[in-house]
Amino acid sequence: MTVNAPGMRTETGTPTWRSLYFVAGIGSIVFVLLLISALVIDFIAPPPVDGGAETLEFIAANKVPYVLEQVLWILPNVLAVLVFVALFIALFPVNKSLALIGAILGGLSWAMFLAIPVTSRGSLTLVYLSDQYMAATAAERERFAIAAEAIVAENNTPAIVAVLSAAGILLISIVMTRGVMPRAIGWLGVATGALGMLSEALRYAAPFFYWGYGILLWVWFIAVGVALIMLGRRTPRVSGPGALPLHPTTG
Repeated sequence: MTVNAPGMRTETGTPTWRSLYFVAGIGSIVFVLLLISALVIDFIAPPPVDGGAETLEFIAANKVPYVLEQVLWILPNVLAVLVFVALFIALFPVNKSLALIGAILGGLSWAMFLAIPVTSRGSLTLVYLSDQYMAATAAERERFAIAAEAIVAENNTPAIVAVLSAAGILLISIVMTRGVMPRAIGWLGVATGALGMLSEALRYAAPFFYWGYGILLWVWFIAVGVALIMLGRRTPRVSGPGALPLHPTTG
């Protein structure tokens, strides 16, 4: 172990997190690009936001774009989890407690989105119901429409997990303002997280805030992605006497 300054040390001859920073940085940018692709499909063929029967009939007429849109809303979330893992590793030396809490709230929230069967713009579950609805007789269709209406209602219900996700961004960004990552990105994350908690809680009461949060969220992920890639470039493959020192630990 090499001591660079009081409270600042690096392990000598051990592998670093260089590859993780690169992969997570690229993943963060790809995450945003995939979500933008989903948004483009949504603008081209916007699904109904209410009405069980109407939704099932829409899916039957637009199955390929609908399924693709749902996959693009859901699958990229795994990349967001990877980003929070990389941020925790990078920011752990600055403040253990906040880095851990922020990474857990942020990363776990995005992971939970993978398990939740709705995306706020639809659900893959509705594809099955649509198939059953179209194959059913007129008398049988009502029960499938009622089931679809329940899923549509869930799409239109603010999710607590989304508020926790914004809280995770806020907390881990506070740590970011204290070093390792560019402080400007940290303050951007603080603003994003604070606005996100408010807009997610008031999503349908004040949609203007939600759109503003969505834009800031994507800008933050892209900025974090670039910062992680740059951090990877500055990090040697194996630590040694010339390696970048870690910051003093707090918390």
